[in-house]
Amino acid sequence: MRVLAFETSCDETAVSVVEDGTRILASVVASQIDIHRRYGGIVPEVASRQHVLSILPCYEEAMAAAGVSLDGIDRVAVTNGPGLAGSLLVGVNFARAIAASRGLPLFGVNHIEAHIYANWLAFPARPEDDSRFPALCLIVSGGHTEMHLMRGHGDYRLLGRTRDDAAGEAFDKAARLLGLGYPGGPVIQKAAAEARGRYALPRAWLPGTSDFSFSGLKTALYHLTRREAILGNPELVANAAASFQDAAVEVLVAKALRAASDAGARCILVSGGVAANSALRNRLAAQSPIPTFIPPIAMCTDNAAMVAACHYFAHRDDAAGGDIDVEPALSLS
Repeated sequence: MRVLAFETSCDETAVSVVEDGTRILASVVASQIDIHRRYGGIVPEVASRQHVLSILPCYEEAMAAAGVSLDGIDRVAVTNGPGLAGSLLVGVNFARAIAASRGLPLFGVNHIEAHIYANWLAFPARPEDDSRFPALCLIVSGGHTEMHLMRGHGDYRLLGRTRDDAAGEAFDKAARLLGLGYPGGPVIQKAAAEARGRYALPRAWLPGTSDFSFSGLKTALYHLTRREAILGNPELVANAAASFQDAAVEVLVAKALRAASDAGARCILVSGGVAANSALRNRLAAQSPIPTFIPPIAMCTDNAAMVAACHYFAHRDDAAGGDIDVEPALSLS
């Protein structure tokens, strides 16, 4: 089965052709990072306009790279939520037009669930292989930080989520406080690598829950930068960046390990843009007593191949929904 997939939930325009859920024939991603960097964050109207400009060239490039025409496509899948409404509309409407032009079945895909299936692209398994279940899914990105117990393909139970900022948002805001630029994750990681010391920053453990909170950590960093006159001193900025990263990563890892143990998970599946953070990857690898899967960095950020894989493994038996609409607040569990 060949799935043509589209992803435009935020600020990446992505198109992919994937065969049987794991064989990527083409994966094209047009990033808007350089455009939004000047604003210090994503501007929704700018993002949606850029998707309009990018989606046709991305589609044409993906089809050429895959070496197929629409006659060789079996299904069309597109992210229809959660995400920015304007951005989602571009992808859904384009996918709807492509599907209608050839009478192809059209399917909507949950963006959060698609991130999970990046692990099936990076670590292929047959659809009937249930050796990973139940799995603890930790999704950490700019817009989402949550944990689900995955009991089978398409079967989830929410265990916990952030009560305020997502992890990626917190990294972006921390980078802005430290004058490091955008996006926050890479620049915080780069600065932290030069650290020679640490500051004491709080961890929000929220006892008795698997929820997360990063607003207190962000506020503590704000007061630290003022109290210690950090800004403008590269060494102190590096120490502050490392301290922030340590605090965020420690909570993410500890909560994931505890939730996995409590739920009897066989493995941990990590996904989302923050999963590219080396401190998070290294700490999980060192501390997890069960197998931990983290996709390559290129598969952690938004892409359309994960959308195709998600449809193939979790929803290929669903009825096609030609009238799908965008759902900016779509949830997984």
